[in-house]
Amino acid sequence: MSFLKELFQQNTSTLVSLLLLTLLPLVGDSVLTWTLHEHQDWLTNPGPGQMVLYFVVVAATMTLSLTHTTVVVLVTAFFFGWQGFPGMLLTYMLAAYGGYLIAQSLDKGKLIRLLERFPKAHAVMSELRADSWRLVLLTRLSPVLPFALITFILTVVGVPKRQFLTASVVGMLPRTLFFYWLGTKAQDVLQLIQDPDTGTAGKVLVVLLMAVSLFGLYFLFTRAMRRVLRQDAQTD
Repeated sequence: MSFLKELFQQNTSTLVSLLLLTLLPLVGDSVLTWTLHEHQDWLTNPGPGQMVLYFVVVAATMTLSLTHTTVVVLVTAFFFGWQGFPGMLLTYMLAAYGGYLIAQSLDKGKLIRLLERFPKAHAVMSELRADSWRLVLLTRLSPVLPFALITFILTVVGVPKRQFLTASVVGMLPRTLFFYWLGTKAQDVLQLIQDPDTGTAGKVLVVLLMAVSLFGLYFLFTRAMRRVLRQDAQTD
Protein backbone atom coordinates (compact mmCIF):
# COMPACT_ATOMS: atom_id res chain seq x y z
CA MET A 1 0.00 0.00 0.00
CA SER A 2 2.88 2.37 0.76
CA PHE A 3 4.18 1.83 -2.77
CA LEU A 4 0.83 2.73 -4.33
CA LYS A 5 0.47 5.77 -2.08
CA GLU A 6 3.91 7.08 -3.04
CA LEU A 7 3.23 6.24 -6.68
CA PHE A 8 0.17 8.49 -6.72
CA GLN A 9 1.72 11.23 -4.61
CA GLN A 10 5.02 11.52 -6.47
CA ASN A 11 3.83 10.74 -10.00
CA THR A 12 0.57 12.66 -10.25
CA SER A 13 1.49 14.35 -13.53
CA THR A 14 2.58 11.02 -15.02
CA LEU A 15 -0.64 9.26 -14.02
CA VAL A 16 -2.83 12.12 -15.27
CA SER A 17 -0.96 11.99 -18.57
CA LEU A 18 -1.62 8.26 -18.84
CA LEU A 19 -5.35 8.86 -18.30
CA LEU A 20 -5.46 11.58 -20.95
CA LEU A 21 -3.54 9.42 -23.41
CA THR A 22 -6.24 6.78 -23.01
CA LEU A 23 -9.24 9.10 -23.47
CA LEU A 24 -8.10 11.75 -25.96
CA PRO A 25 -8.04 9.51 -29.07
CA LEU A 26 -11.78 8.91 -28.74
CA VAL A 27 -12.39 12.65 -29.12
CA GLY A 28 -9.75 13.14 -31.80
CA ASP A 29 -11.03 10.31 -33.99
CA SER A 30 -14.56 11.75 -33.87
CA VAL A 31 -13.32 15.20 -34.90
CA LEU A 32 -11.21 13.72 -37.70
CA THR A 33 -14.12 11.64 -38.99
CA TRP A 34 -16.46 14.65 -39.11
CA THR A 35 -13.81 16.90 -40.70
CA LEU A 36 -13.00 14.43 -43.47
CA HIS A 37 -16.68 13.78 -44.12
CA GLU A 38 -17.38 17.50 -44.53
CA HIS A 39 -14.16 18.47 -46.33
CA GLN A 40 -12.92 15.49 -48.33
CA ASP A 41 -11.83 17.86 -51.09
CA TRP A 42 -8.91 19.00 -48.90
CA LEU A 43 -7.02 15.79 -49.61
CA THR A 44 -8.36 14.97 -53.07
CA ASN A 45 -5.48 15.02 -55.60
CA PRO A 46 -3.06 16.57 -53.08
CA GLY A 47 0.14 18.30 -54.13
CA PRO A 48 3.53 17.74 -52.46
CA GLY A 49 2.98 20.68 -50.11
CA GLN A 50 -0.38 19.36 -48.97
CA MET A 51 1.09 15.91 -48.34
CA VAL A 52 3.93 17.32 -46.24
CA LEU A 53 1.49 19.44 -44.24
CA TYR A 54 -0.79 16.44 -43.74
CA PHE A 55 2.01 14.23 -42.41
CA VAL A 56 3.22 16.98 -40.06
CA VAL A 57 -0.31 17.38 -38.68
CA VAL A 58 -0.98 13.66 -38.19
CA ALA A 59 2.46 13.18 -36.61
CA ALA A 60 1.46 15.83 -34.07
CA THR A 61 -1.98 14.30 -33.44
CA MET A 62 -0.47 10.84 -32.89
CA THR A 63 2.25 12.25 -30.65
CA LEU A 64 -0.35 14.00 -28.49
CA SER A 65 -2.70 10.98 -28.58
CA LEU A 66 -5.41 12.90 -30.43
CA THR A 67 -5.94 10.14 -33.00
CA HIS A 68 -5.49 6.37 -33.11
CA THR A 69 -2.71 5.21 -35.40
CA THR A 70 -4.98 2.74 -37.20
CA VAL A 71 -7.36 5.56 -38.17
CA VAL A 72 -4.45 7.62 -39.50
CA VAL A 73 -3.17 4.65 -41.52
CA LEU A 74 -6.60 4.05 -43.10
CA VAL A 75 -7.08 7.73 -43.97
CA THR A 76 -3.56 8.08 -45.39
CA ALA A 77 -3.97 4.99 -47.57
CA PHE A 78 -7.40 6.12 -48.79
CA PHE A 79 -6.23 9.55 -49.96
CA PHE A 80 -2.60 8.98 -50.95
CA GLY A 81 -2.37 5.32 -51.98
CA TRP A 82 0.94 3.49 -51.79
CA GLN A 83 2.93 6.60 -52.64
CA GLY A 84 2.08 7.84 -49.16
CA PHE A 85 3.38 4.73 -47.37
CA PRO A 86 6.98 5.98 -46.86
CA GLY A 87 5.53 9.17 -45.40
CA MET A 88 3.40 7.08 -43.06
CA LEU A 89 6.47 5.22 -41.75
CA LEU A 90 8.34 8.49 -41.25
CA THR A 91 5.30 9.87 -39.43
CA TYR A 92 5.40 6.89 -37.07
CA MET A 93 9.02 7.63 -36.22
CA LEU A 94 8.34 11.33 -35.67
CA ALA A 95 5.33 10.57 -33.47
CA ALA A 96 7.25 7.99 -31.45
CA TYR A 97 10.21 10.34 -31.01
CA GLY A 98 7.98 13.26 -30.07
CA GLY A 99 6.08 11.14 -27.56
CA TYR A 100 9.37 9.91 -26.10
CA LEU A 101 10.62 13.46 -25.53
CA ILE A 102 7.32 14.59 -24.00
CA ALA A 103 7.21 11.62 -21.62
CA GLN A 104 10.78 12.29 -20.53
CA SER A 105 10.03 15.94 -19.82
CA LEU A 106 6.89 15.11 -17.80
CA ASP A 107 8.25 12.22 -15.76
CA LYS A 108 11.88 13.42 -15.38
CA GLY A 109 12.93 10.04 -14.01
CA LYS A 110 10.58 10.21 -10.99
CA LEU A 111 9.16 6.72 -11.52
CA ILE A 112 12.60 5.12 -11.77
CA ARG A 113 13.76 6.94 -8.63
CA LEU A 114 10.67 5.69 -6.81
CA LEU A 115 11.29 2.12 -7.94
CA GLU A 116 14.85 2.30 -6.60
CA ARG A 117 13.31 2.32 -3.12
CA PHE A 118 11.64 -1.03 -3.88
CA PRO A 119 14.52 -3.33 -4.87
CA LYS A 120 12.54 -6.18 -6.40
CA ALA A 121 10.35 -3.94 -8.56
CA HIS A 122 13.43 -1.99 -9.64
CA ALA A 123 15.30 -5.21 -10.42
CA VAL A 124 12.44 -6.47 -12.62
CA MET A 125 12.38 -3.18 -14.51
CA SER A 126 16.14 -3.41 -15.00
CA GLU A 127 15.80 -6.92 -16.42
CA LEU A 128 13.10 -5.73 -18.82
CA ARG A 129 15.22 -2.76 -19.93
CA ALA A 130 18.03 -5.19 -20.69
CA ASP A 131 15.70 -6.75 -23.26
CA SER A 132 14.32 -3.42 -24.49
CA TRP A 133 14.21 -4.21 -28.20
CA ARG A 134 11.97 -7.25 -27.77
CA LEU A 135 9.88 -5.47 -25.13
CA VAL A 136 9.10 -2.60 -27.49
CA LEU A 137 8.59 -4.91 -30.46
CA LEU A 138 6.01 -7.02 -28.61
CA THR A 139 4.06 -4.01 -27.31
CA ARG A 140 3.90 -2.53 -30.81
CA LEU A 141 2.68 -5.76 -32.40
CA SER A 142 -0.69 -5.63 -30.62
CA PRO A 143 -3.34 -3.60 -32.50
CA VAL A 144 -5.26 -2.92 -29.28
CA LEU A 145 -2.50 -1.22 -27.27
CA PRO A 146 -2.72 2.58 -27.77
CA PHE A 147 0.34 4.01 -29.54
CA ALA A 148 0.86 7.16 -27.42
CA LEU A 149 0.06 5.41 -24.14
CA ILE A 150 2.60 2.65 -24.79
CA THR A 151 5.15 5.26 -25.90
CA PHE A 152 4.71 7.03 -22.57
CA ILE A 153 4.98 3.86 -20.47
CA LEU A 154 8.06 2.56 -22.29
CA THR A 155 9.76 5.93 -21.94
CA VAL A 156 9.20 6.34 -18.20
CA VAL A 157 10.53 2.84 -17.48
CA GLY A 158 13.76 3.82 -19.18
CA VAL A 159 13.83 2.09 -22.57
CA PRO A 160 16.82 3.44 -24.60
CA LYS A 161 15.83 5.83 -27.38
CA ARG A 162 17.49 4.06 -30.32
CA GLN A 163 16.03 0.66 -29.48
CA PHE A 164 12.67 2.27 -28.81
CA LEU A 165 12.49 3.92 -32.25
CA THR A 166 13.71 1.00 -34.33
CA ALA A 167 11.62 -1.64 -32.55
CA SER A 168 8.55 0.62 -32.70
CA VAL A 169 8.66 0.84 -36.49
CA VAL A 170 9.42 -2.88 -36.98
CA GLY A 171 6.73 -3.93 -34.50
CA MET A 172 4.00 -1.82 -36.07
CA LEU A 173 4.90 -2.80 -39.64
CA PRO A 174 2.71 -5.97 -39.96
CA ARG A 175 -0.56 -4.33 -38.93
CA THR A 176 0.34 -1.10 -40.71
CA LEU A 177 0.82 -2.92 -44.00
CA PHE A 178 -2.50 -4.72 -43.60
CA PHE A 179 -4.57 -1.67 -42.68
CA TYR A 180 -2.82 0.42 -45.33
CA TRP A 181 -3.72 -2.12 -47.97
CA LEU A 182 -7.29 -2.07 -46.65
CA GLY A 183 -7.41 1.70 -46.94
CA THR A 184 -6.27 1.65 -50.56
CA LYS A 185 -9.22 -0.61 -51.46
CA ALA A 186 -11.93 1.50 -49.78
CA GLN A 187 -14.52 3.58 -51.66
CA ASP A 188 -15.72 5.91 -48.88
CA VAL A 189 -13.55 7.39 -46.13
CA LEU A 190 -16.35 7.79 -43.58
CA GLN A 191 -17.45 4.18 -43.92
CA LEU A 192 -13.79 3.10 -43.87
CA ILE A 193 -13.19 4.75 -40.48
CA GLN A 194 -16.46 3.61 -38.94
CA ASP A 195 -16.24 0.03 -40.22
CA PRO A 196 -12.93 -1.04 -41.81
CA ASP A 197 -14.46 -4.46 -42.66
CA THR A 198 -11.25 -6.39 -42.18
CA GLY A 199 -12.81 -9.68 -43.28
CA THR A 200 -11.92 -13.12 -41.98
CA ALA A 201 -8.24 -12.87 -42.90
CA GLY A 202 -7.96 -9.51 -41.15
CA LYS A 203 -9.62 -10.77 -37.98
CA VAL A 204 -7.28 -13.77 -37.93
CA LEU A 205 -4.27 -11.46 -38.36
CA VAL A 206 -5.41 -9.16 -35.54
CA VAL A 207 -5.98 -12.11 -33.18
CA LEU A 208 -2.61 -13.61 -34.14
CA LEU A 209 -0.74 -10.35 -33.49
CA MET A 210 -2.52 -9.93 -30.16
CA ALA A 211 -1.65 -13.49 -29.15
CA VAL A 212 2.03 -13.12 -30.09
CA SER A 213 2.18 -9.82 -28.21
CA LEU A 214 0.43 -11.16 -25.11
CA PHE A 215 2.37 -14.41 -24.79
CA GLY A 216 5.64 -12.71 -25.70
CA LEU A 217 5.20 -10.08 -23.00
CA TYR A 218 4.17 -12.76 -20.50
CA PHE A 219 7.37 -14.66 -21.32
CA LEU A 220 9.53 -11.53 -20.85
CA PHE A 221 7.92 -10.62 -17.53
CA THR A 222 8.07 -14.12 -16.08
CA ARG A 223 11.67 -14.56 -17.19
CA ALA A 224 12.58 -11.22 -15.60
CA MET A 225 10.86 -12.28 -12.37
CA ARG A 226 12.67 -15.64 -12.33
CA ARG A 227 16.04 -13.96 -12.83
CA VAL A 228 15.41 -11.55 -9.96
CA LEU A 229 14.28 -14.34 -7.64
CA ARG A 230 17.28 -16.44 -8.61
CA GLN A 231 19.65 -13.54 -7.88
CA ASP A 232 17.96 -13.01 -4.49
CA ALA A 233 18.37 -16.70 -3.66
CA GLN A 234 22.07 -16.60 -4.54
CA THR A 235 22.72 -13.57 -2.33
CA ASP A 236 20.89 -15.05 0.70
